[in-house]
Amino acid sequence: MAIVVIGGHSRSVGKTSVVAGLIAALPEFRWTALKITQYGHGICSASGGVCGCATDDHSFAVTEEHDRSAESDTSRFLAAGAAHSWWVRTEQGRVAEAMPRVRQILSGADKAIIESNSVLRFLKPDLYLTVLDPQTADFKSSAQTFLDRADAVLLHETADSKPAWERVSLRPVMDRPIFSISPPRYVTADIVEFVRSRLLADAGKKR
Repeated sequence: MAIVVIGGHSRSVGKTSVVAGLIAALPEFRWTALKITQYGHGICSASGGVCGCATDDHSFAVTEEHDRSAESDTSRFLAAGAAHSWWVRTEQGRVAEAMPRVRQILSGADKAIIESNSVLRFLKPDLYLTVLDPQTADFKSSAQTFLDRADAVLLHETADSKPAWERVSLRPVMDRPIFSISPPRYVTADIVEFVRSRLLADAGKKR
């Protein structure tokens, strides 16, 4: 079983598009896809709505996606060709409580692809790609924490020489492959070949 994690430094930088793009480009791997979402205080993990329920009751929820309409992120994964797609919702900072269920799902997968930064606290993937957009100022602490673990960077093209984020250095990944992306094309042929070759090489080592 091989695990690919797709992270990013903020919301709306293209993580879901990268996951869907890799699933579509590499159908031979019969992906099991997971999206991990952390909600802030007062939002129910079970429903995603405003909630005053006891946190111990609704600290996380895991549901399998069956809709292939591509109207939700996990539905996009199925529409792209994933064999299975799961949505994991937790309260902020409580991903650990969902990990036994996540590991159970992963145990039945041949190749898994996970959209998350925080999951890196609990498992070591075979490949971790991070998506960075210099025009988006927000830089999550989790993305900074795990930046040095990225096997490659998917960097949005920009005309600005100075990124919008502050006090963030890309020095930890300067020796890693950096792939330039330009939305709406989030996954290039070079990225696909990089992922394919790494997974096949790792599979060969495990035999």
